[in-house]
Amino acid sequence: MRTATLGPAERTEALARMAERELDVLVVGGGVVGAGTVLDAATRGLSTGIVEARDWASGTSSRSSKLIHGGLRYLEMLDFALVREALKERGLLLQRLAPHLVKPVPFLYPLQHKGWERWYAGSGVALYDAMSISSGHGRGLPVHRHLSRRRALRVAPALKREALVGALQYYDARVDDARYVATLVRTAAAYGAYAANRARVVGFLREGERVVGARIQDLELGGEFEVRAKQVVNATGVWTDDTQSLIAERGQFHVRASKGIHLVVPKDRINSSSGLILRTEKSVLFVIPWGRHWIIGTTDTDWDLDKAHPAASSADIDYLLEHVNTVLSTPLTRNDVQGVYAGLRPLLAGESDATSKLSREHTVAHPVPGLVVIAGGKYTTYRVMAKDAVDEAVHGLDHRVAECCTEEVPLAGAEGYHALWNARARIATRTGLHVARVEHLLNRYGSLTDELLELIGADPSLGEPLPCADDYLRAEVVYACSHEGARHLDDVLTRRTRISIETFDRGARSARECAELMATVLGWDEDQIKREVEHYEKRVEAERESQLQPDDQTADAARLGAPDIVPL
Repeated sequence: MRTATLGPAERTEALARMAERELDVLVVGGGVVGAGTVLDAATRGLSTGIVEARDWASGTSSRSSKLIHGGLRYLEMLDFALVREALKERGLLLQRLAPHLVKPVPFLYPLQHKGWERWYAGSGVALYDAMSISSGHGRGLPVHRHLSRRRALRVAPALKREALVGALQYYDARVDDARYVATLVRTAAAYGAYAANRARVVGFLREGERVVGARIQDLELGGEFEVRAKQVVNATGVWTDDTQSLIAERGQFHVRASKGIHLVVPKDRINSSSGLILRTEKSVLFVIPWGRHWIIGTTDTDWDLDKAHPAASSADIDYLLEHVNTVLSTPLTRNDVQGVYAGLRPLLAGESDATSKLSREHTVAHPVPGLVVIAGGKYTTYRVMAKDAVDEAVHGLDHRVAECCTEEVPLAGAEGYHALWNARARIATRTGLHVARVEHLLNRYGSLTDELLELIGADPSLGEPLPCADDYLRAEVVYACSHEGARHLDDVLTRRTRISIETFDRGARSARECAELMATVLGWDEDQIKREVEHYEKRVEAERESQLQPDDQTADAARLGAPDIVPL
């Protein structure tokens, strides 16, 4: 498959092409559902485009728990259909669609009651495994096992002895959610889709009752233009109601935002070879392996403040630390927290006042001719959501359209990944990189690693690690701009890499060098480099300040103290 790039020239060309002729489908929203939708449409042979007001995955899709999972707790709610669907998707992602990006992860569930709890929880996990295997895509993961307290403490010595009487261990999977979305968009572009971030929809085009396209504002280069399309898909997540308001029509459903926050701590703070899953009074708490770190989350609270920058308050952080410390022999403190991030789940509004009880299922609507709305759902089932959205859109087209085939379409970097992984020692010898560096690249770029190695071959200095974030090579910053659509420093430090949550300085010490590397691709002068660095430092300062505030209102006000570098 031809590999598409999302550099500055490709973005300009994509905007021009979208304005030239009527598309079959225009997708609004560059999160995982929007990216999945444009790939689905493109692989059915439709002319497609996607626009995103900010960066790819800049909203919910870069701030999740990073889990690809069936939703074990939904079994307890007897939502078997949702679990079965999600387990099938988990297997597809692990085995076929993105083995370079989606990885198996073991989780330990401590048991606190003798007898009945092992039977009760064990039955649920056994059913979980059985549903996974019966989906036809679950044989790549080990099945669960029962552990005594002694064996559980060998797996996770960090646990208090009195915090468990035994344990269950089962498997799910993790993903770098933002990188996955950028890869989805690149894959769609390789199949002919036009893609442009920092392109905001400011209105819909109407002919009578029918929506026939959108008015787009180029937030990077300026200007406004029209994109005509036979069908427009609104996949804007927590912004669904806001986007719907542009057509002055009442939506058929509403989306509520639920805030979830996560803490990132160094790996050595929790002595365990397995992730953990703990019950709380409202939901569950995960401790998820994440490279040289752990991710601890999440909360589930209603949020009706700024959607672009949901803020984590001091109370949120204390909540997570308090709950995880109930089982740790060496408690975590604020000083152990390297990173904090907050995201919003788009939940279909129902009659329940508690966001934890609102539906994680998705729905598709056709509120007016020419406009399809997709909302709700969960990250793991994005491909099913995309299929349903395109199935709805093709009803409004005047020609026969092929069935969805994304179940058989590997993402960019997936083909050849296993062969390159097997040859990683030889690649290390050939390139002079340490084998650990090669493994890092393969697990982020898959077979596209060759493109980074070409950059390093042309400029060996790009093979050096970033001094203050040495998990990442300098080449990755350049590649993010030349191939992955990064336009600003925040895009690189927060989404193309995870430096903003994986270092105690939140990426501030890496900002200048990253900006200078980006300038070589994006043509920045010294003034723009300085502006990018100052903006990022203000963002870090505002986030730190928000995390000292006692509640959502004060945290939100503090976070909004740092303006966006591209005003919306």
